[in-house]
Amino acid sequence: MLSRVFKAFHYREFRLLWFGACTSSIGTWMQVVAQSWLVFQISGSAFLLGLDGFLGQIPILLFSLIGGVIADRIDRRRVLLGSQYVQMTCAFVLTALIALQWIKVPHILTVSFVVGCAQAFGGPAYSALVPMLVEKEDLQNAIALNSIQFNLARVIGPVLGGLALTGLGAAWCFGLNGLSFVAVIISLLLLTVTFEPQRTGESILTGVKQGILFVRGQGAMVGLIALAFCMTALAIPTLTFLPVFAKDVFHRGPTTFTILLSCSGVGSVAGALIVAGFGDLKNKGRVALLTMLLLGSAIAGFALSKSIVLSGALLIVLGAAMMGVFSTVSSLVQLITPNEMRGRVMSVYNLAFRGGMPVGILATGWLIRTYSAPHVLAVNGLLLVVVGGYFLLVQRRVAAL
Repeated sequence: MLSRVFKAFHYREFRLLWFGACTSSIGTWMQVVAQSWLVFQISGSAFLLGLDGFLGQIPILLFSLIGGVIADRIDRRRVLLGSQYVQMTCAFVLTALIALQWIKVPHILTVSFVVGCAQAFGGPAYSALVPMLVEKEDLQNAIALNSIQFNLARVIGPVLGGLALTGLGAAWCFGLNGLSFVAVIISLLLLTVTFEPQRTGESILTGVKQGILFVRGQGAMVGLIALAFCMTALAIPTLTFLPVFAKDVFHRGPTTFTILLSCSGVGSVAGALIVAGFGDLKNKGRVALLTMLLLGSAIAGFALSKSIVLSGALLIVLGAAMMGVFSTVSSLVQLITPNEMRGRVMSVYNLAFRGGMPVGILATGWLIRTYSAPHVLAVNGLLLVVVGGYFLLVQRRVAAL
């Protein structure tokens, strides 16, 4: 059973990238804890907390399609290395500003936008690189294990970040994140996989159009893209506004925020392990949609919960369901796409998946100013149930996959 769950680890290249990315992700989540709490502490504004998340994700909408074309025309490792160098520099800049006591919310917002720009180019390159490291029959396992490293980091990172934040100060969270990028940079330099970029005189705009036309011509692909957007737009705000629940609903401090964030991470790891254990699932589309119904229900239940214990349990379910949907939908997109088109198609997917985050975060933050956070997030959960039900019962192309 264990050998089936961790089958992709048989590939040296995948192991290298996995451990490097996991180390970097732990550092990133340490910074997420410190940055979210810092913005809310300085400003006391849920809107500015949402704006910080928005600025970190809006570059995906602006540059992801271009990043996909570049991922098909330039060595994907070089694109990824450039992205890591920029993000590492940003972490150290914030470390210095905090240490010198010059930090202001505009500084954090600006750096969030720059990091988002780096991720807009690095994201498609990373998504296109992973399938090159394993055989096709092990792709879903690799995607699930990749989700595990991200969410394992989402458990470990907040715990370490909470300890560092309360015991050492925010500067340590940002500084340790900067150092964590060294691991993924080393792993990328050690990879031996080769990718021959397309040699073409076509413009970047033409490349973008080719990716969009490919998506439109694949039937159910449009539905998968729509699901990715709806899932992140309606589900991710729950995690973004956990500081509001910790402080305003439960009247607690950063420790409670860390516990809530860790619960969602535990659930995500469990969900990814379940997907990896099942291997090459049949009826992936139907499984994804049923899991989306569970996700929406868990979000609505968490939003209305008055108990920290119940909220933590629902966040575990939420995290598991979110990873189930993400892993299944992502594997379907990867399996439909040929390698020479993967950068461009994954950029369209990332545009929807990551692009839904700033839209959902900003809209939720704006609505929370008028209505309460529990009510707004409960509606988000119910809308997610409606979307999943529509694709399951009415528009059945995805359900048929």
